[in-house]
Amino acid sequence: MRATVVGAGVVGLATATALAERGAKVTSIERAETLGASASWLAGGMLAPFCEGESASPKVVELGRGAIDWWDARAPGVVRAGTLVVAPPRDVGEIERFAARTQAYERVDEAGIAALEPDLAGRFARGLFFASEGHIDPRAALGALLDRLRERGADVRFGADGERLGPEAGIVADCRGFAARAHLSELRGVRGEMVRVRARDLTLTRTVRLLHPRMPVYIVPRTDHEYMIGATMIESAGTGAVTLRSALELLSAASALHPAFGEAEISEMSAGVRPAYPDNEPRIEERDGRIFVNGFYRHGFLLAPWFAESLATRVFGT
Repeated sequence: MRATVVGAGVVGLATATALAERGAKVTSIERAETLGASASWLAGGMLAPFCEGESASPKVVELGRGAIDWWDARAPGVVRAGTLVVAPPRDVGEIERFAARTQAYERVDEAGIAALEPDLAGRFARGLFFASEGHIDPRAALGALLDRLRERGADVRFGADGERLGPEAGIVADCRGFAARAHLSELRGVRGEMVRVRARDLTLTRTVRLLHPRMPVYIVPRTDHEYMIGATMIESAGTGAVTLRSALELLSAASALHPAFGEAEISEMSAGVRPAYPDNEPRIEERDGRIFVNGFYRHGFLLAPWFAESLATRVFGT
């Protein structure tokens, strides 16, 4: 069976991988010249279904539960250290609000927080620990999927237009995100901005979510004391650099987590547009001779595995 997957973000590469693993002869087409041009390159890479339940539907939580195992089987560096959620002392009520909307956590006190993250000792009195969650470096994960596809003989084409394809393309899975809006009129863009910093005097081992009153943030550790701080959610498809307001809010919130972020070196500030349907949930649907897999909002790495496998099952019948 021949299949062409258009788009080489996390959804496209996961879909191409699922198809290739079932024996399809896969062509992957990406209009950008490099792998790092998609919004997926800027993601947090959090595999945190239960935390996402704070604002997402139960369906997102359920479909995302298997993501950590899917990634662990296909990409290096999955960190299974859980997620720690804390709030400033004056906003400790936010912990109860978060707890009421989520599940699969244990409550931790000041000593428990210090045991999990020694550098946060004495800074927070109460928190929630989601032990079954984890994270992955999106850039390493995307590179790993690309390597797996090439090892399986996939034809990977960068700088290629996937809009007009002939019958030789076989089954076409369109995973272009917001770039597919000409076919998916109900799709909207949600702008997300993030900052990467190196805080040499700070060590965090897991994703930490700070329920900051103005700008709730998540901070995801990378390597060599580098951290990704994210992310804004702005109802806009506007492109361009990170705004001063967003940068100030993200960095101020990070400094509220630990003052060492005030001395951190900024290594990157980037913005991207994430695709979303009105209900903020992804869909698989057939239109214009293609199967569209789109609308992942802020849940790309969490939900791409389930939808990729679902599409492969739909195509192969098993």
